Amino acid sequence: MSEKIKITSEKIKDIFIKIADVLIENKNYLTELDAAIGDADHGINMARGFTKVKEKIEPNGFKNNSDLVKTVAMTLISTVGGASGPLYGTAFLNISKVIPDSDFDIDSLINIGETVIEGIQRLGKAQQGEKTMLDTIIPVVNSLRESKGKGLSLERALEECKKAAEEGMKATIPLQATKGRASYLGERSKGHQDPGATSSYLIIKVIVDELISEME
Repeated sequence: MSEKIKITSEKIKDIFIKIADVLIENKNYLTELDAAIGDADHGINMARGFTKVKEKIEPNGFKNNSDLVKTVAMTLISTVGGASGPLYGTAFLNISKVIPDSDFDIDSLINIGETVIEGIQRLGKAQQGEKTMLDTIIPVVNSLRESKGKGLSLERALEECKKAAEEGMKATIPLQATKGRASYLGERSKGHQDPGATSSYLIIKVIVDELISEME
């Protein structure tokens, strides 16, 4: 029987508030990354969207995890500009359809990751290696699958997937962008870390660290 972590909607709310704080704190960093290869607004857009998320969820209780995550998704879709709003919004909307109500195990985490990838690919038509957020997210899901195959503990699997996320983010630096605004730069997009891959890493790091803290 696989290990499970019990996560209530109050804890999920706490995770989203921490994600919001981290993205707001990194607003200038994300904007600097985007200034090199995009519209210089990724940090501003993400901070604005997650400020609204905090305002929307902090005062409210939610009857289940699905309702909470759906509220986050709809808030991002309506408030985050550029491509990020629809992409992150779709990712969280897909999560809201499969997220367990309390018990999380490696299978549910893999399922969540797969539905995120499916939603982003459907909307953005991107693959791994094209200098996008998927360069962070796909390695995370692959890592979880590998950990399951090796029979690693859930805590170890989470640590490994966080490493995979960081490596995936850094692997965007030498890539040439073929999607989004950065693709207009051609060869000049090489040598810069992708801002979407970076915001994805920041989100994943908070989630993983919070899940691990629940196991200690």
